This record gives sequence, C-alpha cells and structure tokens, in this order.
Amino acid sequence: MAFEPLLETSVTHWHGHCDVAVVGFGGAGACAAIEAADNGASVIIFEAASASGGSTALSSAELYLGGGTSVQQALGYEDKPEDMIGYLMASNGPQASLEKVSAYAEGGPEHLEWLKAQGVPFKNSEYPHRAMLALTDDCLLYTGSEKAWPYAEQFAPAPRGHNLQVAGDNGGPLLIEKLTQAVGARDVDVHLEARALRLIIDKHGPDNCVVGVVVREDMDERCYRANKGVVLCAGGFVMNSQMLDQYAPSLKRATIPIGNPNDMGVGIRLGQSVGGATLNMHEGFISLPFYPPASLTFGILVNSQGQRFINEDAYHGRVGAYVLAQTDPVYLIVSVDDYADYETASYLGAPVAATGETLEELLSELSLPVAATTNVIGRYNADASDGIDSVWHKSADWLKPLVPPLVALDCTPGRGAFFPYFTLGGLDTRVSGEVLNHSGEPIKGVYAAGRTACGVPRRGDGYASGISVGDATFSGRCAGRAAATKKDE
Repeated sequence: MAFEPLLETSVTHWHGHCDVAVVGFGGAGACAAIEAADNGASVIIFEAASASGGSTALSSAELYLGGGTSVQQALGYEDKPEDMIGYLMASNGPQASLEKVSAYAEGGPEHLEWLKAQGVPFKNSEYPHRAMLALTDDCLLYTGSEKAWPYAEQFAPAPRGHNLQVAGDNGGPLLIEKLTQAVGARDVDVHLEARALRLIIDKHGPDNCVVGVVVREDMDERCYRANKGVVLCAGGFVMNSQMLDQYAPSLKRATIPIGNPNDMGVGIRLGQSVGGATLNMHEGFISLPFYPPASLTFGILVNSQGQRFINEDAYHGRVGAYVLAQTDPVYLIVSVDDYADYETASYLGAPVAATGETLEELLSELSLPVAATTNVIGRYNADASDGIDSVWHKSADWLKPLVPPLVALDCTPGRGAFFPYFTLGGLDTRVSGEVLNHSGEPIKGVYAAGRTACGVPRRGDGYASGISVGDATFSGRCAGRAAATKKDE
C-alpha cells in the first residue's frame, strides 16, 4: 500500500469539507472527535472497520490515572503528581518524555471527571488483590510495579488503575459504547468502512501543510478537505509483520499479537509520508501473565544458568520483558501448595516441565545446572526465612521458602506459555498531538494520538495496565482540541 501524499493541486473534486478529520474511531479517535466538536470544529471520523472500537474495545479498559483522582481521594489515597511523575519517568527511562508524563499525571484527575461526564461509570471502591484485572465492578487497583523494587523505595506508591464499573472483563466494550454515544450526541459525521489511504498536502515553500485526506469508501477513492487539521488515531503496527521485522523483530519472540486487524501502522505510515519522525519503534509491551493465582508470586523465575533475574512481585509486563531478554529455557519454580488453582484460574498456559518430591528430583527433570540452581534456591530460602530478599528485593509479603513438593512451569517463549504483545513506538508528537519532523518542528495540519503516536508508555519493562487506554483517551483529547483551536495563518 503506497502512502505518498497527494498534492492539493491534483484534487479535481472535494467529496466533503470539515475543520478536523479524524482517522480512526477507537478510544483516541473518539476522544479527539468529542474534544474537537466541543471546541467549535466541524468533524468527520473515518474508520476502516464496520463499527467503532479499535483495540480499545478489545481491552479491559482500565485507565491508569493518578495525581489525586476523585476515586483515589474517596478511598483515602494521597497520590501526589510528583510521585506519579517520578515513577513513570523512572520506569520508562531513559526514553520517557518529561513533558508528556507531567501533562498526563497532572491532568489525570480532570481527565477522569471528563470521562465521567461522557457517561463512563466508575465506582468509589477498591480491588485490593494482586490480579491481572478486576473481575468485579470495583474500581481502584494496583496495575504496575509501584509497590515493587526498585520503585517503592523511591516514590510513594498508590493504586492508579481505574476499572470501569462493570463486572468481568467487559471494560473495553463499555468504554467504547459510552464514547460512541458521546460522539453521536454531537454533530460529528461518522464514516465507517472508510479506509484512509493518503494525506493531501498544500506544498508552499519548504514545508508540507496537510489539508486533507484521501479515503476509500464504497469502492471509490474520495478526497476530503480538513481546514484545520487531520488527527491520526489509527493504532499501532502489531498486526503488520513487515513493520515488526523492520522495527521491532525481538517482539516476535512473544506469541500472541494483541490488537485489532487494522493495527497495521497506517497512521504511522501516513505521518511518515509527510516527513513525520518516529520514536521508540523497537519497543513493545510483552506480558507473562503468571498471576492469577497470586500465590505463584511466592515462586521464583530462573533462567538457563539457574539464576534469578527479576523480583517476582513486579508487574507481569515487567516480568515478561525480562523473560524475553533471557536465554532459553526459563522456569517458574513454586511449591505445590502455591500452585493452587493454576490449571483453572491462570491465563498463562505454561506447561508443567517437572515435579519433584525433593529439589534433587525436580532438577533431575530440568535442563538446568544443578549446583548453581541448588545454590540459588538455598540462598532464596534462607532469605525468605529472614523476610528479606537480599538479591532481588522481592517484598516480604511474597517471600516464603520453597518447600517440596515442587513444580516447575516452563515459561520459555515458544513452548506454550501465553506471551501477548503490542507495539509502543509511533510518531513523534508534542503534548498537543502536533506531529514533528526530523528537525523537531511541527508539520502543519497533522496530529496524532493513541498508539499511532509515541506517548507516555515507552518501555515494556516499565509498563502498567491501563496506561495505553489512559494515554490514548488523554492524548486524543489533546490532539482534537489543538486541531480545533488552530489559528489560521
């Protein structure tokens, strides 16, 4: 698919006009359209699929928000913006953007209230368990590594995952339902089954000014003029194997791409076609969803040298990124008592590699160096008895000796364990969503948000659940507002 821009002088007929054209009707696109319309702009949304939703609809739609949201305050958590900024900067460094992180942390409380105003429901209640997501309709939970080393020692931890008031893994559909209703309540022209093909530019002097978009709909290529700007909200590129090979080949060691079929990098390619720079294209979210059951956190992960390489109480995305960096094999060794209801409650799907009534019996069935692994487990057990993990600083809440009988789960990538992943790279933008060229200057008339842009989340090992949906909705609002209020030059 060619993405070369079309010169405005080549347009023979404009099929329609608007102030702001939004490409993509997921969480970012919906919020961009709402904000643009509320700032007085006429808006058209173009969505390649036959319905709104994008990858947001496929998610659990926790929103990672902090800095003192109304829910946090109602439950007695004093989450200062500086602690959230510090945590996000440290966990996403050195790639983190202080400008974007600060805006996101400081704008979190207002953003939650804005979502409520669109009809998105949240309950002033907490889900206190270690879990991938809240399957109740409770709201607040820890969804990152805030309570784990090394971050808990540097920044005051607080739960920032805001689950919608809906039971089960149904947050994504509910969020999109409410945002779609909010779009429908405004004078926004929605075009479904409309695929963006090229941007239209008015080339004057050295700069490209984006003035519209070419869209395929009803088997016809149509040109739409956008007087103020085009906002690209077309997702990431996790479903584009060629782009993964080019930019992020290491992600393909994971097993299941997470996204919708249109996460093909179209928005990124459109931005690149007019000189947009990209950032962080090699990075992605990689998860090893080894909890629930939470009791598996009492176990230890060891690599091919029989060494631990992560504190197991960290967030599953951080653990997944560290697993992917190891040489094969990787095992999770745990006491049978803590194996619990793994076979019915876990998302992991890792096969049992070995069992043993003694450590010696377990290791006889594994391809690990016996002496080194025995020493590692011996030291861990001694530390656990003392309540201090002297090597990886796992919280005392998750420390206890590995007492036989033991079981080892094979967490080696490619051997059956579930390793979901998606991309975190995208167009370089300002907080306003303005797409930047390779000199760091804004390209007139084009904006990006959500996973089409390189936003707040920058690293797989620093990820927190809900930060993509939180960032997408927040950045969509910023881009829609900036495009709508653009001054004519």
